[in-house]
Amino acid sequence: MRIHIQNAPNDPDFAVTEAMFPPGHTLSFADDEAGFIAGVAEAEALITTSNALRLYCRLLGPKLKLIFCTSAGLEKLAPYDWLPNGVMLLNNSGVHGPRVAEYAAMALLMLAGKMPQMIAAQHAQRWEKHYASVLAGRHLAVIGTGDLGAASAKAARLFAMRTTGIRKSAEPHPDFDATVTVAHLDAVLPTAEFLLLAAPLTAETEAMLTRARMELLPKGAFVINVGRGALLDQDALCDLLDTGHLGGAVLDVFVPEPIPPGHRLWTTRNLVITPHVAADDPKTYARDSVVLFFENLAAWQAGKPMPNVFDTARGY
Repeated sequence: MRIHIQNAPNDPDFAVTEAMFPPGHTLSFADDEAGFIAGVAEAEALITTSNALRLYCRLLGPKLKLIFCTSAGLEKLAPYDWLPNGVMLLNNSGVHGPRVAEYAAMALLMLAGKMPQMIAAQHAQRWEKHYASVLAGRHLAVIGTGDLGAASAKAARLFAMRTTGIRKSAEPHPDFDATVTVAHLDAVLPTAEFLLLAAPLTAETEAMLTRARMELLPKGAFVINVGRGALLDQDALCDLLDTGHLGGAVLDVFVPEPIPPGHRLWTTRNLVITPHVAADDPKTYARDSVVLFFENLAAWQAGKPMPNVFDTARGY
């Protein structure tokens, strides 16, 4: 198969390289527009970043059959009217789980251990004791039970936490003690001392965690977001952290990104900020994405469903 790989410019840590491919394929590589045009002219498959695809999606070649995007969330590519008929769009959902599991464990331990409060005291040069309780038996609710949410629930179970998954259907999930539909979210929130957001950003999930819903959380509850910044009311979250209704938060995603200087997020009480790095491991990300591409390619060539086909109507 003739495959074109479009890497991001000046991002060698996440570049897809020739050494990651098995023999038997014709490969081309580029990181600019001229290289993209030349590469896709004859390509049957395209492996690319979502940013590159957004820039060059109107320049796709006539022989293309598969587009594999090295991102899980592809909402920045909507609307999908640029996608040619008969060309299948795939994401790399499944690559992020191991890294997110460790990030979720870190966030849970930081919040339970009152680390945001102790870091603030350190910066203020105050000897201020904050006592913490273990995680065992405490309740974690996770919005979204896909790759990120399931990995986070697995991490929580290592600490004997009780886990509830919120998803479109109430079908049981092996990584959660209980699952409920989104319609029952408001009933779950009052008992959720920890709430983790891991849903894709769609019309249904955008701003789903409103101020009113955050106020349903018990006083002192904690919020973690590894999904998308627009899943929650960001100003309301800051207000509830500043007033003390929420005990702390660890956020990896924001609106906007990057956070501009002077934004209130930088000074919000008991908030830990990470710059959209929770799911990305430079040692494994590109390699595992290529492995996933070939798993999908093998399924397609065998006439079987490809596990990573992106449903443009659902948005994930």
